[in-house]
Amino acid sequence: MRQHRRAIALLAAFASLLACSPADAPAAAAHRPGASGIGDTDFPDDGNGGYDVRHYDLAIDYTPATRRLDGVATIKAGATQGLSSFNLDLLGLDVSQVTVDGSPARFTHQGGELTVRPAEPIDDRATFTVSVRYSGRPQPATSTTNLGTFGFIPTADGAFVASEPNGSKTWFPSNDHPSDKATFAFTITVPAGVTALANGELTGEPATSGGRTTYRWSERHPMATYLATATMGKFKLRKGSTPAGVPNLAAADPRFASSLDKLYKTSGEITDYWSTVFGPYPFASTGGVVDDYAAGYALENQTKPLYGGFDPDEGIIAHELAHQWFGNSLTIRRWKDLWLNEGFATYAEWLWSEHKGKKTADAIFKDHHSRPAGDPMWKYPPGRAKPDDLFNQSVYTRGGMTLHALRRAVGDDTFFRLLKSWAADNRYGHVTTEKFIELAERMSGKDLKPLFAAWLYQPRRPA
Repeated sequence: MRQHRRAIALLAAFASLLACSPADAPAAAAHRPGASGIGDTDFPDDGNGGYDVRHYDLAIDYTPATRRLDGVATIKAGATQGLSSFNLDLLGLDVSQVTVDGSPARFTHQGGELTVRPAEPIDDRATFTVSVRYSGRPQPATSTTNLGTFGFIPTADGAFVASEPNGSKTWFPSNDHPSDKATFAFTITVPAGVTALANGELTGEPATSGGRTTYRWSERHPMATYLATATMGKFKLRKGSTPAGVPNLAAADPRFASSLDKLYKTSGEITDYWSTVFGPYPFASTGGVVDDYAAGYALENQTKPLYGGFDPDEGIIAHELAHQWFGNSLTIRRWKDLWLNEGFATYAEWLWSEHKGKKTADAIFKDHHSRPAGDPMWKYPPGRAKPDDLFNQSVYTRGGMTLHALRRAVGDDTFFRLLKSWAADNRYGHVTTEKFIELAERMSGKDLKPLFAAWLYQPRRPA
């Protein structure tokens, strides 16, 4: 009888385990750590998985004399899985506090990865807000290849901030990859007399108190993190509108004061012209900034292209403003498709030359095609940008040549309708090369795969 009762008790306990385990196991498995990379195999450490950022609110206090930055980043995101922890990208700055939905969260910070463990797990599809308090002396990112110096670059009177491809983590915690776009708000406090320029538009007049001035900017259109800027210094400004009515702000360091009026006028003229070629301007303001930091490059920061230490000519301004459509509004999901940014902006330079009665796009194309078969450009297929040579000239020039070869194949009417459709159909979204080829074939009614294969993917000069 005892053995029988014991057997019944064991069976009951086993049945209880069977009944509980299926219900408990999924609950435990429902929340797991978000990936420490977003899934770009060429840049495996960039970005993070498990969530999608919707909005960044960045409050930054910066003193050029000491190069100290104190910041609070408040990030609103949506979970794409149940999260027991998640990562943000932040490099070289000290984190003192993290909260999730107002509650203190545990965190660890190693290298460029800030791992956050909220007090309560985050459910799949839930919206959450993480706040990070951080400080330190930002150090720019450097590359031994053709990336140069980028990110937050301190200068004598402020900072030159140009973050492509992954330098945003040098000045604020983020999901630092172009496949995760978000809106931005900036509150930047600097010593009185220093101007702070960020993306979008000022939400009010700068306010000065106690010898420090606070600027508030808002970019209400989605933006990739590498396009965010908080460039600071002593600038001369010119404000107004383009002839078509787009608000226009040009800024120049005093060393380049003579370029201010040209920058303002040319930026306005080109913005309006591109609106007739590519479709309506995608943002609420345009312009440009010339700083005295000798970067050796320009960057298409959203609404405010940044020119590093030189007086930009019309071609460069045309290039950077074309990026407002191709790169900024239409953003690549993976860096390997960079030609969709740089090839399009390079071809825009040729279209501007043609528009101004200078060299035609066809003449420029022929000049490049006459390069010897052994020229290094022909050995680098631009349709697959290489992570260790991302900004190779082929991505720009041969990328632009691809578009001209397409124009020749489909005719001007179809080609220019294609550009407008491409910009309109993917406005504020993400794009891939495959998506562009599909649209080009659909609009032209032609099989264009051999053309794109020759121009984008073969390591030789196309016929």
